[in-house]
Amino acid sequence: MKHNAMLTIVSLLSILLLTFHLADDIVRGFERGGLPNLTAVPLFVIWLYGTTVLAGRRSGYIIIILFSLLGMGVPVIHMKGKGVGVASSIANSTGGFFFVWALIALGVLALFSLILAVQGLWRLQRGQSQ
Repeated sequence: MKHNAMLTIVSLLSILLLTFHLADDIVRGFERGGLPNLTAVPLFVIWLYGTTVLAGRRSGYIIIILFSLLGMGVPVIHMKGKGVGVASSIANSTGGFFFVWALIALGVLALFSLILAVQGLWRLQRGQSQ
């Protein structure tokens, strides 16, 4: 599989999981469901634009790197406290398995996107083909 195609697929999956995660956070009461939460929409659009329209370009790689770092932080935040931490009963609640699985999958996909984007940026700098 071509490097850019793999990066696009993994990044799109990360976006999908992060939108699921945000919706789950709102449903469970970790985040308020008001208008301020809609600030995530333009951020997801920027990530989506960088992943699809700017694929293979320096700006696309940089956008994916930044948002992959953000995506990697989500599982860390939840595992340390709010949501899945020691005092939480979310693992035993309805939908708890999906919540925890999505966190782990998001962490894996975001890290893999980061690696692929850094590798693509490195190749671009060196003038190598994808």
